[in-house]
Amino acid sequence: MTFATDTKNELAHFEPEKKCCMLAEIAGFIRMCGSIKLAGGGKISILITTENPAIVRHYKKMIKEYFDIDATLTIEQGTSLKKGHIYILSVEDGDQQMGQQILRETGILMVRAGLNYISDGIYDGIIKTKCCRKAYLRGVFLGAGTISDPEKSYHFELICNTQMLANDVKKLINSFVDLHAKIILRKKSYVVYVKESEQIIDILNILKAHGQLLKYEEVRIMKEMRNKTNRITNCDNANLDKTVATAERQMAAIRKIEITQGLSSLPEKLRDVAELRRENPSASLVELAEMMDPPLTKSGINNRFRKINEIAEKL
Repeated sequence: MTFATDTKNELAHFEPEKKCCMLAEIAGFIRMCGSIKLAGGGKISILITTENPAIVRHYKKMIKEYFDIDATLTIEQGTSLKKGHIYILSVEDGDQQMGQQILRETGILMVRAGLNYISDGIYDGIIKTKCCRKAYLRGVFLGAGTISDPEKSYHFELICNTQMLANDVKKLINSFVDLHAKIILRKKSYVVYVKESEQIIDILNILKAHGQLLKYEEVRIMKEMRNKTNRITNCDNANLDKTVATAERQMAAIRKIEITQGLSSLPEKLRDVAELRRENPSASLVELAEMMDPPLTKSGINNRFRKINEIAEKL
């Protein structure tokens, strides 16, 4: 499986705790991969298409839980270009007009001058809170997102059908601190993308893909270490390998603590060392010890990292 598929499979098992977040995630998903079919008598049918069985199970369950309706699941054979199966969730308008209700609550079917119309962007009312913005972005990613394998490149993107939707998705991403998404036109689609590795790590954290985040961080650190190694010509290879391995273990422990309970949970002395390591992922213990204020001995800073590792192992 690809890194993107593994990420989506992890997110397909995440269940929002709040009803508002559940609605926001459903709205984001339908916005990206849903379509509307009009029938006689003003009835509306919603068709939601995906190629991922875990995702279709996830949204079938959420639609049932939030709207109390069983969406119909249909499985079709893929085309010659897209092998495998295509999974389609459909909601047919009945006497209770559930299709219209879902579209209205997700901010897709709106009213203007007394007439219904299909909106082209993201309804602000559904992403008022930070938790709902995160949930909506998760739905958007599961519907039309991808992320490249960090071993090959750093790239995260969301494919939108219209420029207005792309602008709204870009605005949604950039509403989070230190994120700076951009838009590019690719054939007939508008692609919202991020290429900075640190920003992609932040996005994985926002989406709640913590398992994939750890894998991404591990690969990124390895690549940085390899690049650092290639630039160093006059050092002992054995000592350098040891430094790299030690730094990797320390960074992994720090990231685990940060995701699980936050670095603020550490005592001040350990927190200072952890933050210094994050800022200098390739530095040796001696270099880190000299950066401390006041400076520490190599054994002193090593002792603090040992305590950090012990805390991480207990989590």
